[in-house]
Amino acid sequence: MNARTSEIHRVTRETDVLISLNLDGSGTTSISTGIGFYDHMLQHVAYHGLFDLTVQATGDLHIDEHHTVEDVAITLGQALDHALGDRNGITRIADAFVSMDEALAQVVIDLSGRPYCVFQAEFSPLRMGQFSTSLVGHVFETIAVHARSTVHARILYGNNDHHKAEALFKALGRSLGAAVAINPRRNGIPSTKGVL
Repeated sequence: MNARTSEIHRVTRETDVLISLNLDGSGTTSISTGIGFYDHMLQHVAYHGLFDLTVQATGDLHIDEHHTVEDVAITLGQALDHALGDRNGITRIADAFVSMDEALAQVVIDLSGRPYCVFQAEFSPLRMGQFSTSLVGHVFETIAVHARSTVHARILYGNNDHHKAEALFKALGRSLGAAVAINPRRNGIPSTKGVL
């Protein structure tokens, strides 16, 4: 099997983002976005998906965190898409339920080549650390679009917003890890169309 890795460097007037990804890793991370809560969530994605992930990002945090969060999500989605190649032999569709104490989250992934996201979660505080809670859904939507994938993510219940967000990102990692896995019984592209 060819190495399923990628390195994407995205530079704009607002951010400079470098991401290195290995889909067949062990969950090793080196993540620095300047936004502690975001680093923590991305570590969960990689750890629970068993991806090796390096993220080095600088951005205009003197304005706010939006551009950095968004551009990291864009670059991560592109890195996933690139590492997947033609998606030959992958499991393609997977889901995960993850609890974090009183909170329960579900994420369902279809690496279909068709970008779409349904996000159902509400957060009561405006911020968690330096991270605006309004950006949680935006991260999921942005990754889905740039990874050319369908993502359904929801919080079934929960009270603590940190727990809810962490459960969502862990579920994203677990479902992605299962969806990108090579199925030894699959010969070719996982679609009756013959192409994704």
